[in-house]
Amino acid sequence: MAEYGEWNRKGASLSDVTAKKEYGVDREFIIRGINAGKLEFCEGSIYGNPYIKVLRRQLEECIG
Repeated sequence: MAEYGEWNRKGASLSDVTAKKEYGVDREFIIRGINAGKLEFCEGSIYGNPYIKVLRRQLEECIG
């Protein structure tokens, strides 16, 4: 589970697009992590383009 206020800390969360740039993981990897219950997420949309926002700490745990 996310710590209190973790979603609001600068740099603590990232979008699926940023995760691909920084860690080389694709959207499907993130979705599998969400379905497995390893990643908490928020959905959003900017200018009609949907994105998934995840916690950096949890993503790093899933990767390595």
